Amino acid sequence: MRTEVRFSGVGGQGIVLAGRLLGKAAALFDGKHAVCTQSYGPEARGGASRADVVISDAPVDYPFVRDTDVLVVFFQEAYAKFQPSLKPGSMLILESDLVQHVDGEENYFGLPATRIAGELGSQLATNVVMLGYLIGKTNIVSRESAEESIRATVKESAVDLDLQALAAGIQRAKDDEA
Repeated sequence: MRTEVRFSGVGGQGIVLAGRLLGKAAALFDGKHAVCTQSYGPEARGGASRADVVISDAPVDYPFVRDTDVLVVFFQEAYAKFQPSLKPGSMLILESDLVQHVDGEENYFGLPATRIAGELGSQLATNVVMLGYLIGKTNIVSRESAEESIRATVKESAVDLDLQALAAGIQRAKDDEA
């Protein structure tokens, strides 16, 4: 089984980190095969940013996203650019305070991740709230592997906040199912 995930937004939103956390969770802690590629503009902040993660039960023979299974969008321009890459039946997760979707979109989920991260103490954790929501909706990796990925990747001073953000995103996904 091959699953293609694309995180998209602008530099400074933690797009690349979200992709790296997901890829590490899959490959290092869930025993799956994963590849993460990234693309971003030369600007430190504000330029287009994308992280693609391919997760598979078998070795990944082609490391790039061709037909997006899950698109996670943090910014309106990224939605306009990458929404056409969704294949039928794919999942779309939007930062609902920053991105407006097209009416009639199937498998669409909106999440005010920036607001949720702010309530936790820092909007810098928006990316991890979105990652938690993605995990809660798809179970693409286990919660435990995502937690281990955070502990192994982010600065020690950010671990507690990011673990709270992950939990908040997963809980929001569960609440939406109820």
